[in-house]
Amino acid sequence: MSGQKPPFVPSATPPTWLGVMGGGQLGRMFVHAAQAMGFKVAVLEPARDCPAGHAADYLLTAGYNDPVALNQLSGLCAAVTTEFENVPAQSLAQLAAHSFVAPAAASVSVAQDRIVEKRFFTECAATSHVLPAPHKVIASEADIDAITPELLPGILKTARLGYDGKGQVRVRTQEEVRAAFREMQGVTCVLEKMLPLAYEVSVLAARGADGESAVYPIAENVHRDGILFSTTVPGPNVSDECARRAQHAALAIIGKLEYVGVLCIEFFVLQDGSLVVNEMAPRPHNSGHYTIDACITSQFAQQARAMARLPLGDVRQHSPAVMLNILGDIWFEGDSDNAREPVWDKVLALRGANLHLYGKDDPRRGRKMGHVTFVAPSLAEAQESFDAACRMLGIPA
Repeated sequence: MSGQKPPFVPSATPPTWLGVMGGGQLGRMFVHAAQAMGFKVAVLEPARDCPAGHAADYLLTAGYNDPVALNQLSGLCAAVTTEFENVPAQSLAQLAAHSFVAPAAASVSVAQDRIVEKRFFTECAATSHVLPAPHKVIASEADIDAITPELLPGILKTARLGYDGKGQVRVRTQEEVRAAFREMQGVTCVLEKMLPLAYEVSVLAARGADGESAVYPIAENVHRDGILFSTTVPGPNVSDECARRAQHAALAIIGKLEYVGVLCIEFFVLQDGSLVVNEMAPRPHNSGHYTIDACITSQFAQQARAMARLPLGDVRQHSPAVMLNILGDIWFEGDSDNAREPVWDKVLALRGANLHLYGKDDPRRGRKMGHVTFVAPSLAEAQESFDAACRMLGIPA
């Protein structure tokens, strides 16, 4: 494309550095992918003992808004990305003064606020042909008084900083909304109407700095207690028409954002087959972990390509896959507080098992510790191994 800036190609002398804001498991898997491509990676993270820091070539231990650390990161790295959406957008804007930042602060800021995000999805509807669920901003007791009956029952969600089911309460009546709002200490929230859900899907899309886009196969997801439990690709319930509509919507949204990098968009599929856009994550996503073992280009390698202004990679899936999210609960038997190591030897004996642990040495109930992806020539075979692993690990399938 005319006027396109040159890519940041991997180099050994001097090394080409990429930077990551955030030290969690997504950052760790990005580090591995970028290093495999020949880059060196620096991570900025407040906690010294963090999954990405264990793998990074350089760890900057500082707050996400520390001006000295931000200057050091941008001075070292040709390009910088973020591994989670709650990094301050202002910090990304500061980094952009000296480094290529992907995704840009403006894109990340949309995903940081549910109100802004839903307004953006509504603006996209003319081209995406998908709307968010009916909703209402709740910022005061007066807003609660003005709730119309058709919005209930619903889910009250904090406008900012909610994830993995946190900052969300199911509500059936105005009084339950009022109680939940007070429990959340009056922070601005969004009340979303509960819809007749058939299943949930997510779409990983990627867009390069040259404007070229790619979209991965549709993932069908199951959540438990607001946390992803499993991802199946191809989704057993996903029709070709549903996949086409979801992919079209994702490409329309990523284009409207003028986004660079990997973007995950979650959709609800309703019982009548209609599609509703739920939320987006401006980064690689838990539901995209299957791409490491089942696709030509993983979501993390794709993120490295996009931020380095390299051509996007091939998103074809070469094997059916079922991913099991591993939480700290499986280190404990029943209600016991005595931790023991899960039977990884038995899990790894299963056909097509690919174990990914995140380097966290403190298993806690509800904490994401890793995932296992099962790949096989057929989805039925991958599902068989998945079911066997659940039995071995004491997880209700």
